[in-house]
Amino acid sequence: MNRIFPLVLLFLSMQVFASVDMVKVDKSANKMYLLNNGVIVKSYRISLGGNPKGHKQQEGDQKTPEGIYTLDYKKEDSAFYRAMHISYPNETDIKNAQQKGVLPGGFIMVHGQRNTLGWAASVSQQFNWTNGCIALTNPEMDEFMSLVKVGTPINIQW
Repeated sequence: MNRIFPLVLLFLSMQVFASVDMVKVDKSANKMYLLNNGVIVKSYRISLGGNPKGHKQQEGDQKTPEGIYTLDYKKEDSAFYRAMHISYPNETDIKNAQQKGVLPGGFIMVHGQRNTLGWAASVSQQFNWTNGCIALTNPEMDEFMSLVKVGTPINIQW
C-alpha cells in the first residue's frame, strides 16, 4: 500500500499538468472539458450567454457560438478578470450574418468574473449571465490560462 500511494499521486499530478490539445464545451450541461488525446484532464461548471441554446447568429442575441473555433489570444487586461479569445466569427458566421442583414457579433471569450465581483462567483456561476461568452470563476480562469495554450481548438456544442 505504501508503494501505491506515491504512484497514485504521481498519476494524478500528471493528469492535472497534462497538456491540453482540445477544449470541449457542452452547453446543454453547462460544462467545459479540457482534453489531452481524448482523455478529460479537467472539467469546469460554466456560465454562458443568457440565451444559450442554438448557434450565435448576430450581435446581441446572447448566444454562445457552436462549432469548432480556436482559442487565438490571451487578454490580461479584461473587464472580466482574465480572458482567452475564441475565434468567432469565422467566414461562415460572417456570411450567414450578411445574408440576414445583421452583424455577427464578436469578442467572444472564455473569461473570469467581472472585475470587482469575483467574490460573487458562487452565486453568478449558477446562472447564464454573459452576453455569449463562457465564464469561469477567477481561480478556475487562472488554472485554465496555465493549462490551455494559444492555438488550442475549442469545440462548442449543445
